[in-house]
Amino acid sequence: MSALKLCILSSEIMPYAKTGGLADVAGALLREFARRGADVRAFMPYYASVRSGPWAFEPLPGALNVPLEIGGTRYQFSVLTSTLAGGERALYCIDCPELFDRGALYTTDADEHRRFILFTLATLETCKRTGFVPDLFHCNDWHTAFLPLFLKTRYAGEALSAAKSVLTIHNIAYQGVMPGNAAPDLGLGTAYALLDQDDLRQGFINPLKTGIKFADTVTTVSPTYAREICDGPLGMGMQEALRARVGGVAGILNGVDYDDWDPRHDPQLTAHFDPQDLSGKAKNKRQLMAAGRLELPLAAPLLSVVSRLTEQKGFDLLFEVLPEILRQRDCGFVALGSGEARYVSFFERLAASFPGRVTFRSGYDEAFAHLIEAGSDIFLMPSRYEPCGLNQMYSLRYGTIPIVHRTGGLADSVRHFDPVAGQGTGCVFNDFDENGIRWALNTTLAWYQDPPLWQRLIQNAMAQDFSWRRQIDQYETLFRRLLA
Repeated sequence: MSALKLCILSSEIMPYAKTGGLADVAGALLREFARRGADVRAFMPYYASVRSGPWAFEPLPGALNVPLEIGGTRYQFSVLTSTLAGGERALYCIDCPELFDRGALYTTDADEHRRFILFTLATLETCKRTGFVPDLFHCNDWHTAFLPLFLKTRYAGEALSAAKSVLTIHNIAYQGVMPGNAAPDLGLGTAYALLDQDDLRQGFINPLKTGIKFADTVTTVSPTYAREICDGPLGMGMQEALRARVGGVAGILNGVDYDDWDPRHDPQLTAHFDPQDLSGKAKNKRQLMAAGRLELPLAAPLLSVVSRLTEQKGFDLLFEVLPEILRQRDCGFVALGSGEARYVSFFERLAASFPGRVTFRSGYDEAFAHLIEAGSDIFLMPSRYEPCGLNQMYSLRYGTIPIVHRTGGLADSVRHFDPVAGQGTGCVFNDFDENGIRWALNTTLAWYQDPPLWQRLIQNAMAQDFSWRRQIDQYETLFRRLLA
């Protein structure tokens, strides 16, 4: 079987730049396909934060100060490369300070669409200049979703046009909508007519919809989310475009990097543990309670949250129910996250109302996140919708039982526990309302009060394997099927 030639485009890639799961997926694909012997090259913008980071980059000969015009404005870009652990130069950064030297990865600036049009075109130009003709371009989210159209228009008849394109949707809520009068920035010429004319009449262009229409294959990050975005309101207006695709949408669940997230050797922990010896979990619980100044018996259940604090994550359900549970039951709660003011305010009020039983740390702290996963007993993910989610998979590995809403990747990775059969890995509630989360909390806390039952549930959870090496098999199968 011949080695794949793969070009990955992502607006963020671990460990160089990250705001969410997209970076984890792109980094994992790059790493795992390189391990399999593929000729894989990944591209991302050279942000200010990457420039000031600890990584070593070298200029790519033949790709320095390359002119590129977008909508009458002349830009220049250069390409810088970095080496993977195995010694291969596989990461390529597009350096255009005028567009990427900004205070954040993403902005609300008027030229935001131009930043990623340039990134996409610069990637194609770099492949062309270096003679790299991939079998397949893997695009991620709206930022690179114009690439399939560019292959069929601006690069029609050239060697690159023979490459297949795959678009992966990580969260369909983000579509990159740009003004219709920015159409000349795409440089399509007479192919302008290929853009969605109904959208143009309404004054906008939707990059994600364009990618859905022109990509050879569309995927998303869990099987259930693939169904949800095609058939229901979670499609965020893209349902018709998705259903129009002959091949449908493939759902491949994200994986977990167990090099970083495994209690057996987690570098962030001082006490490690495994399913055969859980004494280290108790030590982590003591450390967590000490760090959060919690005054609880070690035997009391400790609930937790690590999350972005946004409406998507479903924390509205906790406003009335969680204080009620804390008043009725001898349990504790620890939360870590940042986001919308109303959720930050809720967790702050909760900590003030239950001193010694609730702690909230605003912001993000990687070491504290690992300690929460290792030291708490129950993890809450009541998401309104969740394309994939990673924390529920981390929690399973750490024997921290997840409570999740039956949606997206949560439904695909957590099986509701059956105490009679002793099968299942967590608590899954169906109805997204206060009664649903109340039932889930009380049900899980009841399981906790039965130590043999709880131990069985922990063993089930820790036996799960969501490693990237297993999930990559599905990507490779899909890619080879497309190429065949």
